[in-house]
Amino acid sequence: MIKIYGMSTCPDCIYIEEQVKGNNQYEIIDIGKHVKHLKEFMRLRDKNPVFDAMKRVGSIGIPCFVLEDGTVTLRPEKAGLHARPKENGASCNIDGTGC
Repeated sequence: MIKIYGMSTCPDCIYIEEQVKGNNQYEIIDIGKHVKHLKEFMRLRDKNPVFDAMKRVGSIGIPCFVLEDGTVTLRPEKAGLHARPKENGASCNIDGTGC
């Protein structure tokens, strides 16, 4: 099962969640629903170099995908999904670059 960390208020995460509805190959973990989910994500983010670029630009790094083999990625395509097209409007960042 592929874990997807995100938030229900993130446009990129909403786009991903729509793609996996009803598909038991994916588990959505909303880090805003409970502090235990946020702590789990923060441990992952604090220790994994995949997030280094996100930290440098002030992004959170969601949606985040943990593949079945334990690989962590921020690329939906590596989880068999599609990224939200940039021209689809609002994002979490003021400059429109993502979450």
